[in-house]
Amino acid sequence: MNAQELSQYLADAPPAVVRLEIEKHFSALSDKQKRYAHFISKASFAGNRIVLRQVSPESEHIYDFIIALHKTAGGDWKVLAEKAGVDEQGLSAFLQYAAQFLGNGGNYKSFGDSKFLPRCDESAFASLASTSPEAEKYYKATNGAIFSADKPGLLHLGFTDEGHQTTYYPESAEITKDEIQAVSKWMENKGLLPENTRLRKTKDGVFQLLIASAITNVPSKGGDIGKETEYVIGEGPLEGKTIKLLYGDYTKEMDAIATFVNKAADNAENETQEKMHRAYGESFAGGSLLAFKDSQRHWIRDQGPMVECNIGFIETYRDPAGVRGEWEGFAAVERTRAFGELVRSAPQLIPLLPWSKEFEKDKFLSPDFTSLEVLSFCGSGIPAGINIPNYDDIRQQEGFKNVSLGNVLSAKAPDEKIPFIADSDLALYQKYRDAAFEVQVGLHELTGHGCGKLLQETSTGVFNFDVNNPPVSPLTGKPIITWYKPGQTWSSVFGGVAGAYEECRAELVAMHLSCEFSALKIFGFGDGKVDMDGEAGDVLYIAYLGMARAGLTAVEFWDPKSQKWGQPHCQARFAILKAFLEAGDDFCKLEYKNEDLSDLTIRLDRSKILTSGRKAVADFLQKIHIYKSTADVEAGTKFFMDMSGVGLEYWGTKVRDVVLKNRQPRKVFVQANTYLDEATGQVTLKQYEPSLEGIIQSWAEREA
Repeated sequence: MNAQELSQYLADAPPAVVRLEIEKHFSALSDKQKRYAHFISKASFAGNRIVLRQVSPESEHIYDFIIALHKTAGGDWKVLAEKAGVDEQGLSAFLQYAAQFLGNGGNYKSFGDSKFLPRCDESAFASLASTSPEAEKYYKATNGAIFSADKPGLLHLGFTDEGHQTTYYPESAEITKDEIQAVSKWMENKGLLPENTRLRKTKDGVFQLLIASAITNVPSKGGDIGKETEYVIGEGPLEGKTIKLLYGDYTKEMDAIATFVNKAADNAENETQEKMHRAYGESFAGGSLLAFKDSQRHWIRDQGPMVECNIGFIETYRDPAGVRGEWEGFAAVERTRAFGELVRSAPQLIPLLPWSKEFEKDKFLSPDFTSLEVLSFCGSGIPAGINIPNYDDIRQQEGFKNVSLGNVLSAKAPDEKIPFIADSDLALYQKYRDAAFEVQVGLHELTGHGCGKLLQETSTGVFNFDVNNPPVSPLTGKPIITWYKPGQTWSSVFGGVAGAYEECRAELVAMHLSCEFSALKIFGFGDGKVDMDGEAGDVLYIAYLGMARAGLTAVEFWDPKSQKWGQPHCQARFAILKAFLEAGDDFCKLEYKNEDLSDLTIRLDRSKILTSGRKAVADFLQKIHIYKSTADVEAGTKFFMDMSGVGLEYWGTKVRDVVLKNRQPRKVFVQANTYLDEATGQVTLKQYEPSLEGIIQSWAEREA
C-alpha cells in the first residue's frame, strides 16, 4: 500500500471532540430518577468490553493500554512524555489516536468500519508504554496490531473468507459465508434468535454457538429451545456436522450488567419499568432472547418516561452476515414531547406514500416519540435518532419507539468546514441544516422505520393477507408471488444487505414526506400551505441539498480494494444521490471545471423538488418497499446493489479522491459520569472538558 492509500487510514488530526451537555437536564430529575439513570448508565458501560471484543482481537488490549497510561501520567501527559523521551508531536499523535479510539469503541471507525492508525512512528507508543509495567504488558499484548497495515483486507470489517476482520466469528479463520448462512438457517428453523450469539468453528469442524450470559451452563429450566445443547445436523449443507450451544460468552460483563439492571428495577418509577428491567436481568443472566423480547414489550409500554433507556445486543450492522447484534446501552433524559403532533399526524401522512393499503400495516401503532438528552451511551458510536425494537413481530403487532437525541444533534465542532456546497447556498445551508436534519431524522425514524407491512405466512397455512386473492404489485401489475415463510424475518431473508436497504427505505420515506408542507408545519415551519419561497421551502431545499451532499461524501466509505461499502447509511445515501442525478430535467447536477474536480459543487434546482425530485424519490421508494414487503430478495437485492454501485473509474477514484481531500473529522463525544453515595442515596454528575485529555479522563474514571 502506497503512502497516499495509507493516508486515508490515519487517525484524524485532531479528532473533533465535543461534549454532550447534560447537566441542566440531569439536575431537574428527582433523587430516585437520578439513581435509576445511574444504574442504567452503569449497566450500559459494563458492556464496554463487549463492544471492544466485537470489533477486533486487539481492541480490548489497546483500551487497557490507554487507561494504564492515564493512570501512570496522573493527569500530566507532558511529564509522562518527557519521562518517555517522546516529543510533542509523538504525544499529540498518541492523544489523538486514544481519543478517536475511545470515541469509536475500538480501532475501527464506528461509521465506516475501516481501521485507523496513529500518525507517528511505532517507537513513540513503545516509549510511552515503557513508563509503566502495566501499560507495557497491554501494549505487547496488541502484538503490533495498532500499526499493522500490511494486509489491506484487514483494514476493513467483514467476512474472514474475503480477507477481512471480524470477531463475531472468533478463532474461525476457515469459516465461510455459506457455513455462516447454513447455521443461521438452522437457528431460524429451531427458533433460536441470533442477536446475542457469536459463532466459532473449531479445528475439528464443530460449530459452537457462543451465547452471551452470566451463567456458564444451560439454565436449569432450559434455554430458548430447551435443555439440549448439542445437535447433529441431519440434512442440508451441514449434514453430519455438530452444533453446540455454549453459555457464558462475556460471562463477567453479563453478570455485572444483570446486577445493575436489577438495581435499576429497584429504583423504577412504575411497574412497567420494573418489569422491563427484571426481563433484562433474566435475559442477561441466562442468555434468553425471548426474555429480552419481553423487555422490549415492556419498554414500548413505558410511554414518556423522564429517564429513557434501552440496552442489549441491538443493531446488526457490524456483523458481516447482518444478524448478530452489537452491544449498546443508553440512558437519556426527556427534553420535550414536541414530536407528539408528528405521532398524531402519522396516520394521515403514511397513506401519502407510493403504495396501496395492502402493503401497509392494518393499523399504525402509534409509538412514543420524544426528544432526549443523552446522559450516557455505550456502543461503537452515538446515533442522532433511534427506532427500535428491531423484531419484526413486535413492530408489526405491538409497536415501537422513536427517540431523537437532541444534544447529539446540536453538538458542533469548532471551525467545521462544509465542502461541495455552492457559495450562494452556504449561508442558507448553515442557517437551516440543523432544522432540516431534525425533520429528516423525525420522519426517517417514525414514518420511515415505522411504516410498511411484511406479507407473511405467520404459521403453516396462516397468512396476514388474503392468500387466495393476493395484493397486486404496483411494479408488475400482477398478484404477488413471494412472501415471508414461517420463521423467516426481514433480516434473515435479506441478510447482509438488510441494514443498508432499510436505511435507504427510511431515508426515502423522509424525503418523500418532507415535501408535504403539513409535515413541515409540525416541525414549526410554515402554515401547512405549499410555499417553496418561504421558510418551509428553505428547510425542504436544505433537506434535499443536504441529502445530496451526504450521498456525495458517502463515497469515503466505499473501499476501492474490495469494491464494497463499509457503512450502511452511506450506501443508502449514495443510492439516493444517484436517483437525484438520474431524475433528469436538470434537477440535480455535479458541477466542476477543474480536471481534478477540486471545484466540485452540488447544484440542485429548488423549483423542481416537488416535481422531478419527488417523482425520482417516489419511484425509487416504491420499488424497494414492495420488494421488502413481499420478501422478493432476488429482485430487491439486485435493484438496490445496482443503485448503490460505485465503480472504480469516476465515483470510486476521481470523486472519492476529492472527497477524501476535503474529509472532515467525525465528532467524538465526551460523556459525563455519575456517582452514587451509598449512605445518602444521592447521585452526583461529573462532566469533563471537551479535549483529548478530557475524553481519556472520562473513560479512566468510568473504569475505576
